Amino acid sequence: MIEFRPRFTAASLICVIILVGSSLKAESAVGVNWGTLSFHKLKPSTVVDLLKINRVPKVKLFEADQGVLEALKGSGIQVMVGIPNEMLASLSASTVASDLWVRQNVSRYMVKGGVDIRYVAVGNEPFLSSYSGQYEPYVMPALLNVQQSLAKVNFAGYVKLVVPCNADAYESTLPSEGAFRPELTQIMTQLVSFLNSNGSPFVVNIYPFLSLYGNSDFPQDYAFFEGTTHPVTDGPNVYYNAFDGNLDTLVAALSKIGYGQMPIVIGEVGWPTDGAIGANLTAARAFNQGLINHVLSNKGTPLRPGIPPMDIYLFGLLDEGAKSILPGTFERHWGIFSFDGQAKYSLNLGLGNRRLKNAKNVQYLPSRWCVANPSTDLSKVTNHMKLACGAADCTTLNYGGSCNGIGAKGNISYAFNSYYQLQMQKAQSCDFDGLGMVTFLDPSVGECRFLVGVNDVSSSSFQPDCWWSIPWVLIMWGFWFFVM
Repeated sequence: MIEFRPRFTAASLICVIILVGSSLKAESAVGVNWGTLSFHKLKPSTVVDLLKINRVPKVKLFEADQGVLEALKGSGIQVMVGIPNEMLASLSASTVASDLWVRQNVSRYMVKGGVDIRYVAVGNEPFLSSYSGQYEPYVMPALLNVQQSLAKVNFAGYVKLVVPCNADAYESTLPSEGAFRPELTQIMTQLVSFLNSNGSPFVVNIYPFLSLYGNSDFPQDYAFFEGTTHPVTDGPNVYYNAFDGNLDTLVAALSKIGYGQMPIVIGEVGWPTDGAIGANLTAARAFNQGLINHVLSNKGTPLRPGIPPMDIYLFGLLDEGAKSILPGTFERHWGIFSFDGQAKYSLNLGLGNRRLKNAKNVQYLPSRWCVANPSTDLSKVTNHMKLACGAADCTTLNYGGSCNGIGAKGNISYAFNSYYQLQMQKAQSCDFDGLGMVTFLDPSVGECRFLVGVNDVSSSSFQPDCWWSIPWVLIMWGFWFFVM
């Protein structure tokens, strides 16, 4: 066995000590989640430049992607690195595994001029009710092993471990009655005790959009921050938005297990812009700007007046066209930027820039598109549509989406083009047995944008599992059959 020695120099140790001291004085900030489940990936260096020109101080990663971490070196951006749920079992079973993970993904980057890793997220929403407890046995053992591994390389005091939780971990009819789900009370008490003893915050993901999307009786204005005609009265407290109500439900749940003063970080929060009713640019801007203004005003909540969350991480930075659509076809459209780093709407992050700035030096494929050939009989297009949308992203065609009203031929063209761009505009990928043709005229209609891919060779090799697209294919197959 090769003995591992931490790569510390005197200079890097001094740097860490200075950073630790400064972190004690850190104020609340607006960060972003940087997900990478995209068919058309920007180069990591381009994304880091995008973060820097928009003065984003914190970024949350869902996994330790080597290319992303390399690009973040020397950026000064504070980083939360995620460990996927699928790794929890192995990390919980072996300190050798946790030592290796920390060595490869933390200590190798925590050098002078390296990456400022502040948090490691051990799992992501591992207590989600839909997981039926499959990850619960591994969370605490994995936490303890990773903490021990961090201690071996002298980072246990600087890099804080957290476990991002979904808001379904707690429940109540009124915020003051908030409590963790009964089956989670014991493990949540253990988890929060661990977090408290190590100076870590409780990280929670809150999505008012999902409350609105999943409940037709949910008051729409209560999801936003501009006042509501349906406030929630809870004893002496009145709630005018779902975010505060949800957050105070967590505060009450933490109080019930003895940790009512636990610092809270919002790990994910945002609003999608496409793919479903209510998911649009206007609503997304209203929600995100209202949220930012609300949090940065330091008003806090009725149960924590004057104490806003430590930080919030908007979900997300970029659209991710390869995400699972099982939760809903809006899942691929959470970005404040489109997949190519172009701002979707005006947004003041409260970080110095009054509006978002676009990514620079994006390398696009040539300006050409694949569309339905108007001189052919399109009656036998169904199987080709299944192929195109089974591989590429067609979710904007969904009811409520930005491309929903472009007609049957428009649907076909959109699907063909999505597949054509995914295949890096290879000539044969626009054939579809003669039903497709290449055009140099942009077929975009109104807000329905026919994309052109980015010229990143790594994206062409991305082949995600397609099992999750089967429900979408079946839905859209029925839709095309109806409209044709």
